[in-house]
Amino acid sequence: MGAKAERGLRPWQVELLKLQRHLELENLRMIVLFEGRDAAGKGGCIRRITRFMNEKHYRVVALGRPTQEQRSQWYFQRYVAQFPAGGEMVLFDRSWYNRAMVERVFGFCSPKEYRDFLLGVTGFEKDLVRQGTILVKLYFSVTREEQARRFERRRTDPLRQWKLSEIDMQAQDRWDDFTFRKYEMLHRTDTRAAPWQIIRSNDKERARLNTMKVILNAADYKGRDPDLDFTPDPAIVVPGVEEIAVMDAQRERSGRFTG
Repeated sequence: MGAKAERGLRPWQVELLKLQRHLELENLRMIVLFEGRDAAGKGGCIRRITRFMNEKHYRVVALGRPTQEQRSQWYFQRYVAQFPAGGEMVLFDRSWYNRAMVERVFGFCSPKEYRDFLLGVTGFEKDLVRQGTILVKLYFSVTREEQARRFERRRTDPLRQWKLSEIDMQAQDRWDDFTFRKYEMLHRTDTRAAPWQIIRSNDKERARLNTMKVILNAADYKGRDPDLDFTPDPAIVVPGVEEIAVMDAQRERSGRFTG
């Protein structure tokens, strides 16, 4: 990301500090979920969001594969253990939705565990929101071609090679599987209490800026800069219900999902 683009984020990073202060003063809890395919830009976006934040009042959580003990627990238990206290924001770099995407595609969970998750998650989130947690669900959507380009860059750039995992290597081959699970996830878990926001992330700079706007719009904090336009770009931020309609239209036209 160029220096000019980084400077362009600064006013929004100032607003994020105001949001943090609001959460602290009002003793509010906030959770932001970052989901999406590998190389969709989640990690880089999280780094820009948290760059100037007060470290005492936010955490980034990126959980690995569950241990045997954790697999025997209630599925949500290890995520709930990371939930925010009053005045805190927690950003999940992948979340409980692992079960709906990666775990299902790669067979890390059983069909029954997958079905149980889809049946239970909407009530879980509704209860979370009802009890006062601000929940923002973001799905980063990247095209197949752009994902391939980013994987190639990871493969050839020594500074990025650490990012390339075994699962990454299979992501392109399983593109259609992931697309179907994405559709199923949005269709089953986009609710009024906890809607999805799709972030078109081929353009990383615009994705980062608009993600900040979505997060800032999730709480009515004081002292917003009146010179800033907080309206997300509709070409970048798409409500989950609209993405479902787009995918339905794709399937009607060509008999398959394409995105």
